[in-house]
Amino acid sequence: MSIDELALAESLRRLATSGHGNDGIVGALEQVLDACVSLFDVDGAGILINDDQDVLRFVASTDGPGRMLEQTEAEAGEGPCTEAFISGAVVTSRDVTVETDRWPVLAAAMSMQPIRAVLGTPVRIGGVPVGTLDVYRERAHDWDDSEVTALARYAEVIATTLTAAVQAHTAGELARQLQYALDYRVVIERAVGYLMARESLDPVAAFNSLRTAARSRRTKVGEVAEHVLAHGSLPS
Repeated sequence: MSIDELALAESLRRLATSGHGNDGIVGALEQVLDACVSLFDVDGAGILINDDQDVLRFVASTDGPGRMLEQTEAEAGEGPCTEAFISGAVVTSRDVTVETDRWPVLAAAMSMQPIRAVLGTPVRIGGVPVGTLDVYRERAHDWDDSEVTALARYAEVIATTLTAAVQAHTAGELARQLQYALDYRVVIERAVGYLMARESLDPVAAFNSLRTAARSRRTKVGEVAEHVLAHGSLPS
């Protein structure tokens, strides 16, 4: 589907200046997601934000299947949304249910949901990925360049909404998580790069190694990343 650039620009302008009412951060994000579904003619959308364990967490979605997509990706640590967050680039799938080699857990789970084509794009604050905007279609779909570009731009609305909520002190615990992500993202990325080179891992596997180590020690992933950079290995 080709995206109308003028319509997109006008929609982005309206959303960026709307204030999103007084429903709090989740309500504001849900409004942005509803507008996303209408604008891009997709079947659902959702948002994941990383916490102080650098684990993507469900925040909001337009429907039940979208929530299931978000939660499955967050728990499994795999899928287009997870890869978009780690790589900082848009990741697409024509049909996640056939991606059994790439994302086995997600493929199996989504085969029981009305979800096929998925696109994940990073949400950045100050240039740092802090989460993802994710959209899906109920049928297989080849995402074209106009959709990829437009949805990446639309993620800026999510970033604007999050930033405004933090500045207005309405984001609560989410604000603390976002600040942690901003403070430690560079350290985590460096540790991921080190593990990739040392262990011959791909970015997702290296990233999940840090998260697993943090979980097992009940510590924050940023502290594990600092240990890797200081000692050359994961903490024993």
